[in-house]
Amino acid sequence: MKFFSLVVFLGSILLGGGIANAADAASTYPNKPIHLIVGFSPGGSADTVGRALAEGLSTRLGQPVIVENKAGANGNIAAELVSRAAPDGYMIYFPSIGHAVNASLYKNLPYDPVKDFTAIGGVFSAPNMLVVPMNSPYKSVSDVINAARANPGKLTFASSGSGTSVHLSAELFEKMAKIEMIHVPYKGTGNAMPDVISGQVDMSFPNLPSAVPQVKAGNLRALGITTAKRSDAAPGIPTIAESGLPGYEMATWYGLVAPANLPISIRNRLNKELQSILSDPKFKDKLIAQGADPMPGTPEQFSQLIKTEIERWRKLIAQSKITIE
Repeated sequence: MKFFSLVVFLGSILLGGGIANAADAASTYPNKPIHLIVGFSPGGSADTVGRALAEGLSTRLGQPVIVENKAGANGNIAAELVSRAAPDGYMIYFPSIGHAVNASLYKNLPYDPVKDFTAIGGVFSAPNMLVVPMNSPYKSVSDVINAARANPGKLTFASSGSGTSVHLSAELFEKMAKIEMIHVPYKGTGNAMPDVISGQVDMSFPNLPSAVPQVKAGNLRALGITTAKRSDAAPGIPTIAESGLPGYEMATWYGLVAPANLPISIRNRLNKELQSILSDPKFKDKLIAQGADPMPGTPEQFSQLIKTEIERWRKLIAQSKITIE
């Protein structure tokens, strides 16, 4: 019994010391550079916004925030890296909607998208856009639906890859409209656009930054955006829901997470600075220029969004039988 009491006593000292050390670390946070992990290649819209976010955080936190691009597997490589990092606030992740989608898309995901992370807050949401070639006979969302119903399995849509937001936007469109189309996957939106513009593929659902320049150049015709309300980035484009498919809604989103068990004080500090950035007019303008809208909120709200999106896309992916090994 004496030995057991001694073990308990020593354990309590060690545990108390660990708690004290964690508290000390949180109270001095941050005192060294922070690494912001982006799961996509440099130059894209996610990378552009991520770097603007890093700049804003660096200014407010008083430490450099270094962007690291860890592209591949729809964000899985970046997510796995962060899931295994120390929960001290010095490595944070800029996940997209793929963070929720991957839970059902990949059979052997090396991390849990909820349990292995601490939600910090949402950053932005953005619509995709239903586009067709300028010489297409389809002038509206209803035209596409009617043509697809009259010709089951004949119309084609291009995506930036299986399981991407471009692909899921089309799959949701099919299920809600009760139509069948042929999926033509490409390695990225940049590879898909030429074939959509030329008419080799009937349509696509690219994100706004990819679609708007082609629409403005007269290469593509915009039929509708995927969000429930019109976007400030393209206010003249109606929603798909108001253009022939009531109830349709799909938004790409990004946010900030850290490894699980991040101290609450650090989480709250990061969220506080994030809200300050999202309310900055210059940052807002940069988001709108990228076809996005700010998504302010609490850590709890962003955590709930991730959980809700996991369940939402799990159902669609199962119905559509989409899998990636």
